[in-house]
Amino acid sequence: MARMTKRRSRRHFTAEYKREAVRLARASGKGVAEVAQELDLTETSLRAWIKQADVDERQASDGPLTSAERAEIARLRRELRKVTQERDVLKKATAFFAKTST
Repeated sequence: MARMTKRRSRRHFTAEYKREAVRLARASGKGVAEVAQELDLTETSLRAWIKQADVDERQASDGPLTSAERAEIARLRRELRKVTQERDVLKKATAFFAKTST
């Protein structure tokens, strides 16, 4: 018989909560799995937060992107999408008015 496991709904955590969980995992002297269990988190999530914190704290310009760099890229992509849409509208308007003025 197939075992049915109840799937937990996706939870969202604030940046402050993640920072505190990482700080606790680093300072407690306990393993990541134990801290994750105490905080009712998945070990995978806590490990990902620790890894991202390590990246964010580095000073080198090579390697994985920091959270600030990721946010900047997302902002730039949104801006590029908007500018591209505006350009396309202007192209269509120019073509429309060029056709109607002749």
